[in-house]
Amino acid sequence: MQIIHQSSELQTRGRKVCAAIGVFDGVHLGHQQVIRQTITDAEQQEALAVVITFDRHPNTVVAPERVPELIYWLPQKLRAIETLGADVTLVIQFDEGFSRQTGEEFVRKLSRDFGHIHSICVGSAFTFGHKRSGDVELLRRLGKELRFVVHGLAAVALDGETVSSTRIRDAIRSGQLDAASQMLGRGYSLAGKVVRGDALGKKIGFPTANLDTSGLVTPPNGVYAAHAHVGRETYRAAVNIGVRPTVDQPEPVRRVEAHLLDFKGEIYNEELELTFVEKLREEQKFGSMEALKSQIARDVEAARQLFDNG
Repeated sequence: MQIIHQSSELQTRGRKVCAAIGVFDGVHLGHQQVIRQTITDAEQQEALAVVITFDRHPNTVVAPERVPELIYWLPQKLRAIETLGADVTLVIQFDEGFSRQTGEEFVRKLSRDFGHIHSICVGSAFTFGHKRSGDVELLRRLGKELRFVVHGLAAVALDGETVSSTRIRDAIRSGQLDAASQMLGRGYSLAGKVVRGDALGKKIGFPTANLDTSGLVTPPNGVYAAHAHVGRETYRAAVNIGVRPTVDQPEPVRRVEAHLLDFKGEIYNEELELTFVEKLREEQKFGSMEALKSQIARDVEAARQLFDNG
């Protein structure tokens, strides 16, 4: 899949374009329906399937007091889109200048840059452009003029409720990771860059990879068994989420730390993706560092047994 950052970068070579537009945080079942409709259109028309999304949540610019914690960071979102079979993803830098563009201006620019747009697919409630001036009705009006088809797809329901990024975030926060996975259409995972911590884990014999989860929604505090994906390699892992109450620290900071079983090496600044398998226990405070070390050893063994018996 090709990734571009300006609509003018698209090289159609005379082919028509079928486009899906959305924030697509989590690329959940509803998003997948929108993207798959675009891919189906493209296959039928021998066109390019182009997914259009943004490098950050629009509220970061237009409503900074209401920025949601995201399900996926950008590289993770792009991988999920790629697995669906899109040819190109246009990742628009959502900045102050772009936020002032009306919905109509945005669509007309896409039409100029892309050439022949055959279809545009969005969720039926999707709005876009300055002051949310763009919606399915606007797309249909412009579609008649610019000669493209519009698909405004109804939301997908699961267990009688609409699948949405908000609902998935709530499920993750409350520890309902199986429910989140069902709505995502894949196992829930948390990804980010590995950053340097205070090396406490290494000092007590259990080195950890500290995940930068800034701006991301995370599961409740506790210890989890997970699969850790680094590049093309997958490792078993015991993951701690919490503030490390046993450690004396003036200002406790919530951390996501993964101990990769049977792994030796440095992965600082690399992306780490954790796919959660099962919660092993709640976070708790121990009377000494030695007691904490003994418990971590038991956690690692519990994770190992879970994987072996699973």
